[in-house]
Amino acid sequence: MTTKLHPGHVTLTELAEIYWSKGAAALDRSFDARIEKSAHRIAEIAASNAPVYGINTGFGKLASIKIDSADVAKLQRNLILSHCCGLGSPLPENIVRLIMALKLISLGRGASGVRLELVRLLENMLDKGVIPVIPEKGSVGASGDLAPLAHLAAVIMGEGEAICDGRVLPGAAALAQARLQPIELAAKEGLALINGTQVSTALALAGLFRAHRAAQTALVTGAMSTDAAMGSSAPFHPEIHALRGHQGQIDAGAALRRLLEGSEIRASHIDGDERVQDPYCIRCQPQVDGACLDLLRQVGRTLEIEANAVTDNPLVLSDNQVLSGGNFHAEPVAFAADQIALAVCEVGAIAQRRIALLVDPALSYGLPAFLSKKPGLNSGLMIAEVTSAALMSENKQMSHPASVDSTPTSANQEDHVSMACHGARRLLAMTENLFGILGIEALAAVQGVELRGPLRTGQELEKAAAVLRASVPALDDDRYMATDLAKASELVASGALVAAVADGILPRLEASR
Repeated sequence: MTTKLHPGHVTLTELAEIYWSKGAAALDRSFDARIEKSAHRIAEIAASNAPVYGINTGFGKLASIKIDSADVAKLQRNLILSHCCGLGSPLPENIVRLIMALKLISLGRGASGVRLELVRLLENMLDKGVIPVIPEKGSVGASGDLAPLAHLAAVIMGEGEAICDGRVLPGAAALAQARLQPIELAAKEGLALINGTQVSTALALAGLFRAHRAAQTALVTGAMSTDAAMGSSAPFHPEIHALRGHQGQIDAGAALRRLLEGSEIRASHIDGDERVQDPYCIRCQPQVDGACLDLLRQVGRTLEIEANAVTDNPLVLSDNQVLSGGNFHAEPVAFAADQIALAVCEVGAIAQRRIALLVDPALSYGLPAFLSKKPGLNSGLMIAEVTSAALMSENKQMSHPASVDSTPTSANQEDHVSMACHGARRLLAMTENLFGILGIEALAAVQGVELRGPLRTGQELEKAAAVLRASVPALDDDRYMATDLAKASELVASGALVAAVADGILPRLEASR
């Protein structure tokens, strides 16, 4: 599937489709004219003697050095090769696809001065599955994601490496296999490709989409835990949340009510609760998960704007001026990534406390220790709970803000940077941990609900429980548990538990319009 991009108007929904489906993307052809206009303006400057940064000058601290017109193409090639300084593991393919789509959106605004030939090659690479190998480390999130984007640009020139048909090949060989030709970069094109926040933004978007999926799943597992613990649904009453007014809290409370509808377990103790109040991990789910949802929605608005932005330098303005600015500084993305990290950490923290409640016979209101039918002989979910605590603690450590950790680079020319790229990249590990926590909660909650038999939970939660049980059988006697945890985590990551419940129950990640 190819997503048609309208630069300036691309939505979170479209970006999520590219990320989750690993699909292609292409610009709407109505943007061709503005691309050609800006390319013509750059060609005029390159042919003249007037020095303009990035077109016929050096870069960064070397900007005062004028480059002869005969060396303009070599200047761009040297720029890319010298900036291919990434280290670490390659970024996942679906993130690189998103990077390429974001770069198309930025170039499509017609302020970057690249030729249509370059844009078409980038589109064809996406369409034919030529995916550049981009090392994960090397960007400080200012002056653009220079090193990682240089690895993308290198393949366009026939250098570097790319994945094609499942194999890592030299850039030229990957293009040839897809029957594509590399191009020689013209004036400004190398700089247009590597100046920009597309790597940081793609990583932050991936973190956002994964965090939202986890937040939706947490409402399912949280409702299941509430029923397993014979918790009260009274704290989810709509007027309680309307009186506070936060939309995320209102939406989370409504989801929990819907999920618990028809529960025989809840009906069995609704008039005879011995406990006046449940612990906060049960009672305050709308307040905590709802606040996280509000934060993710706020971040979504920021990242949607950034995805549609022109973030290279210099820029060709509407009056044909070519001016240098600082749109490549990724501070908005860095802040967004830090906010996502906080939400991920908190969704996991409160979920982990629900797991701890369910395995503790002093708190679980009649469930056996560690949810084992024969505790003592069996350890049940004892160490699964410990694993969830380890994952929670690791996320707490990673949630420290990256955006405040600036350091000067490039001989102090770039003296304040955002650290957006690794701030966003850590979200992949954090959400992976969160998927694990929620997978363990799903195991504990379904086991707890089944131990309440013959009473049954609500219809929606039974559908989610059936999805889990199709992959992981009930725990009667101790067995090798790592496989169970991995399968449960994958169900969270894939969105299977979210998809199990009726559409419209779980709150969506709203776009800015």
